[in-house]
Amino acid sequence: MSSDEPSIFTRIINREIPAEFLFESERVIGIRDINPQAPVHLLVIPKDPSYRNVVELAEGDAALLAELVAVAQQLADEHTDGQFRLVFNTGPAAGQTVFHVHAHVLGGSLTEGRLA
Repeated sequence: MSSDEPSIFTRIINREIPAEFLFESERVIGIRDINPQAPVHLLVIPKDPSYRNVVELAEGDAALLAELVAVAQQLADEHTDGQFRLVFNTGPAAGQTVFHVHAHVLGGSLTEGRLA
């Protein structure tokens, strides 16, 4: 993807690609992941596409990062009884495939020390 092309998340935010919206505010959305890695797998995404990863977001807009975490907690309260993992992948070697910062909210039962 070139930097001139909108990310899949920007296209979802702009309603060009359908998604199940669970939360929306002026600055953040929450959606279900289409390829879940846990019984509950949600994404919390800022509408601002200028931050590629969580490090850039923390350096550029700490308040927006705090809002992402608060939305993750709200969604976890609604979908996982408040128990969840919050994951930010940073870089391709860490599993990041979309370079528009986003948080993974993972929840569900634990089996053998990992999310089942």
